[in-house]
Amino acid sequence: MEAKKTDHRQKIKPRLVVLTGAGISAESGLRTFRDSDGLWEGYDVYEVASPRGWQRDPALVLEFYNMRRKDVAQAKPNAAHTGLAALEKDFDVQIITQNIDDLHERAGSTQVLHLHGEIFSMRSVYDTETTYEIRGDINLGDLAPDGGQLRPHIVWFEEPVPMIEMAANITATADIFVVIGTSLAVYPAAGLLHYAPPAIPKFIIDKQIPHTGNISNITPIEAPASVGVQSLQEKLKALI
Repeated sequence: MEAKKTDHRQKIKPRLVVLTGAGISAESGLRTFRDSDGLWEGYDVYEVASPRGWQRDPALVLEFYNMRRKDVAQAKPNAAHTGLAALEKDFDVQIITQNIDDLHERAGSTQVLHLHGEIFSMRSVYDTETTYEIRGDINLGDLAPDGGQLRPHIVWFEEPVPMIEMAANITATADIFVVIGTSLAVYPAAGLLHYAPPAIPKFIIDKQIPHTGNISNITPIEAPASVGVQSLQEKLKALI
């Protein structure tokens, strides 16, 4: 009798690329300036998130992000974050986030690209690439080894987005593309939808579905992120 052959080849998981915005972290209690007409925790966003604001009052900017760092440290991942992490069992999940918090990582996601920087990183005003971990406060007079004032490693308005090319390349390789909790109003991040292959399935999860123009194959899931990700999990089962 001929012995049964076992196929030891590992099944290749479909690549699921997910773009997340402030809406996914809102359910963890982290607010965005878009919640209140251009104000972020009571501050005009350009006072605390632009090179002009930094030049005008760096102490104010540092204080603002010191407070945000405390907020993020106290926040916990919600069901949307943990739901995306659970999808790694069946999919090659690549998360591209506009958020500066680390809730995706704490929920268990292993491949996370931060488009707009990270709240727990800082860098010199002279060097955009070398970063240092920061869990406490950054104060005026705190210097990097190159002598430059340390600032949050955050991409502010009117600054280039260094990770956008990598994000576009990842999106172009997607088998499935998902957008969660973003208004698709902040560029260049909003343009990533156009890099997803036209024929692949696409899903948008938001309490208010944003306009997507002539993009094809989109399934809207009009719901908060936590509820929407649960619905997404069910819909994805039909695709594998």
